[in-house]
Amino acid sequence: MSWLIFWIVIYLMLILFLTTRHVKIGDIENYLVNNRKTRTFPLVATTLATFVGGGTSMGLMAMGYESGFAAVGIGVAYVIGFFILARFAPQMNRTGRAEKIYSFPQFLNSRYTTPENPGFAKLFSSVVSGVNVFIFFFLLAAQFVAMASLLKFAFVIDYIPAAIISCLVVIAYTAFAGLSGVIITDLLQFIIIVIMVFLVFIPGINTDTEGLARLTELPANFLNGSFYGWAFLIALPLFLAPSVLIRMDIWQRILAAKDEKVAKRVSIISGLGMLPFYIIFPLVGMTMKLVWGDDIDPKDVTYLFIEAHSTLFILGFAVVGLMSALMSSGDSFLNLIAISAVRDFAGWRKEKSLADKKHIHKEIRIAAIIFGIIALGMALLLPKIIDLMVVGIATITIFVPITFLALIKKDVIRFRKIAVISIISGFMVNLVFFIWGTISPDQFQAKSSFIPAFLVSAFVLFSGVVIRKNRIDS
Repeated sequence: MSWLIFWIVIYLMLILFLTTRHVKIGDIENYLVNNRKTRTFPLVATTLATFVGGGTSMGLMAMGYESGFAAVGIGVAYVIGFFILARFAPQMNRTGRAEKIYSFPQFLNSRYTTPENPGFAKLFSSVVSGVNVFIFFFLLAAQFVAMASLLKFAFVIDYIPAAIISCLVVIAYTAFAGLSGVIITDLLQFIIIVIMVFLVFIPGINTDTEGLARLTELPANFLNGSFYGWAFLIALPLFLAPSVLIRMDIWQRILAAKDEKVAKRVSIISGLGMLPFYIIFPLVGMTMKLVWGDDIDPKDVTYLFIEAHSTLFILGFAVVGLMSALMSSGDSFLNLIAISAVRDFAGWRKEKSLADKKHIHKEIRIAAIIFGIIALGMALLLPKIIDLMVVGIATITIFVPITFLALIKKDVIRFRKIAVISIISGFMVNLVFFIWGTISPDQFQAKSSFIPAFLVSAFVLFSGVVIRKNRIDS
């Protein structure tokens, strides 16, 4: 306990120093997109910290324990997705600067709405931002579940107070720092993650699996990745990969890049850089399956592993490191949904200036507090970190069709109505299949709900575009 407190004090002092030194609270450009001056290394670090830190790392370990190499399929899909992103990143950065765009929902609003039709603009903005906020609630709740499971063991407290403490810490930091603070802390937290990988995870995996030789003792569907079914595994590179292009956290970072070259470079480096983590973390879970069998809760895999492979000094560092990574992802997600709610969903208009900075900051902070509490409720009601993580990262695929259309075509305003129908239909299909899989897992795998959702949203949009063009031609 003493070493744990020691590392917590060191970490908090470092974070306090960095944020008070570099975060300018009154600067709205700094708060939202870090003044659009971020260089390559900080952007790569913050991107990787979000994609491989926090609830994602613990979720992948839990997923590895539950399903084996199926979790690696997510990493492969993301690598493909980041190379797709590299094709469009310069365009996204250039458009953001020219049109003062601060978020992914705002980009869609700028393409599918006009000031001349305020009623539709309000509907479209509400649908896009509302669905995005809903999706990121799952990802944020996953961070709270992971943080609570660590605090539960480290300080020997119950899950509920641990989750509440986690929520309050993330809310307090997010409301204060904004994106500039997220990027600063992500630099520190990414370094901690890398140290833990080489200090704890790789040596532990090597020891417990006898140089990976014992992995052959696991079931065949653990080793070939088919635990959730072949449809899930095949769908990941086909449908999940393009979702990188439409994640709100990725857009925020591309918009914050110093220039178009940095935006493209960050996409390629981040894609290649995350794959090793998406192999190592599932291996931790698979190692624990060999050691413990079916005797532990998947969300407890991470702490039990580092406890088994650490001295008290290293254990304290590892727990604080994981907590910092969780806060890194948590404050990023909370920052995103708060900004989206205020910037898009709450009714900012395209022609409205950013003059009233104090009012904007106040609204974003109030939104962060409200949404943090809602996500805490989800973490208490749905404490299954794997389901929260997979649903959060996969549901967003319903935005892929309308986003691709907006990026490759200039005049997409004529398809505005079918775009809304595409989003709503995909969202409803995903919800229905997820509920069905949750209630009857023997009939349908809930984690595969994004497959029919993506297909429906793509089919609806494609059909609508074809019908619209035929009408114009005739």
